Amino acid sequence: MTQINGRETYHSLRQEILSGRVRVSEIADFYLKEIENRDGEIKSFINVMPLERVREDAARIDEKIKSGKPVGRLAGCVIAVKDNINIKGFATTCGSKILEGYIAPYDATVVKLLQQEDAIIVGKTNLDEFAMGSSTENSAFFTTRNPHDTTRVPGGSSGGSAAAVAAGFAHMALGSDTGGSIRQPAAFCGIVGVKPTYGAVSRYGLVAFASSLDQIGPFARDTRDAALLLDVISAKDPRDSTSIGLPDDKSGEDDLIPIDLKGIKIGLPDEYFISQGGGDRDSVVDEEVSERIEAVVKLLASAGASIKKVSIPGAKYGVATYYIIAPSEASSNLARFDGIKYGLASEIAEETGGLIDFYKKTRAAGFGPEVKRRIMLGTYALSSGYYDAYYLSAQKARAMIAEDFNKAFKEVDFLISPTTTSCAFKIGEKISDPLSMYLSDIFTITANLAGIPAVSIPAGKRGAKSGLPVGVQIMAPHFADRKMLSFAASLEDLLKSNA
Repeated sequence: MTQINGRETYHSLRQEILSGRVRVSEIADFYLKEIENRDGEIKSFINVMPLERVREDAARIDEKIKSGKPVGRLAGCVIAVKDNINIKGFATTCGSKILEGYIAPYDATVVKLLQQEDAIIVGKTNLDEFAMGSSTENSAFFTTRNPHDTTRVPGGSSGGSAAAVAAGFAHMALGSDTGGSIRQPAAFCGIVGVKPTYGAVSRYGLVAFASSLDQIGPFARDTRDAALLLDVISAKDPRDSTSIGLPDDKSGEDDLIPIDLKGIKIGLPDEYFISQGGGDRDSVVDEEVSERIEAVVKLLASAGASIKKVSIPGAKYGVATYYIIAPSEASSNLARFDGIKYGLASEIAEETGGLIDFYKKTRAAGFGPEVKRRIMLGTYALSSGYYDAYYLSAQKARAMIAEDFNKAFKEVDFLISPTTTSCAFKIGEKISDPLSMYLSDIFTITANLAGIPAVSIPAGKRGAKSGLPVGVQIMAPHFADRKMLSFAASLEDLLKSNA
């Protein structure tokens, strides 16, 4: 019988659950106890679900199994949800004071899909305020810590979800990825994180940051679990006009078959791989990260994959393009948080001298410094006289980046790069240097701009001394999400066999 220890994958437990050899109630109690005993140090959760609700859900699933009734594909799977995704009847904070007292009146589509498949949601996880950040230090409540080294950040903005899975508080988790906010914390925490093709997963019930870039995606301990969770949450949704879903070839958790690496064409973008002494990027990328990714490439070549250098010329404009488009959309989306419709309001209203003054005081008290910074950047870029020079130019650069990826995928099946420029950095190390923090996403941003799927999987650890994880990023053409994950599973197996 599989032992519950907080490190097992869900797919390794599923048959034990369905046979009744492992009770869902036992699993739920184990994870609730782990959260109670250990999350005080990690701080991955903002709110944990009421114990009675979790136990009632577990008992209901156990009864269905016992009576021989059909159960969902996630029966007994413990899942954490980033706190910018609505769960009806529970607080949604977005890591911000401005949503104080807000209770979600409806479920996000992804939450409904989880519930339909008998998943057990244990809590809402911490994040950088309104998903703006790369370290989870921008949360209005507290900083989440990396389970591998609690003096270091877990990444962001979905740092709470990544830490919950890495610490053994949940089998899987949901995050949102606007410029790398799933893949970067997955790399820092040594787990798998997937940014699906834009439109593959409904955004209904996700609090918007930058609507043309945001995408909900899964965290998991391995690629097979991540593929299962993506299968469950990817569906066309009439409530989201950008929702397309994925091609109707859902395979199920047991059918993610690793593909034969022999003959697979792998592209290495020149803009992500600069040899030592070859340019300014050398000072940005940690040498040991580069060495680990190079080792992964050599392993793929030894397994018969064809390695080819390609170019994404527009990638050098990725950070600049992102930090015009994303703040511009944020300045529009966050205009709804005025303290009147919901959230922070009453105590400020008595002290104001009119509506404009009320808005000013509410936002000054409710928004943190990073959110204010991005609203100001976005408002400036959209203002009269600057729109053409900034926002319109950024949209043209975005179209160029997307076309560069399309051209590259005519030559290769997948692209590989580092996920991050370094391993997890120390808490406080970059918080006072926004530009340095923004560069943390230099390798992940372009996938969001192009709308293509990307996944980060563990590539090994930095070294015996620090033991910090390194992530390798795989990018694929639009709607090739499942093919990408099959390739990722092959690479995962290859890495394990050569560990």
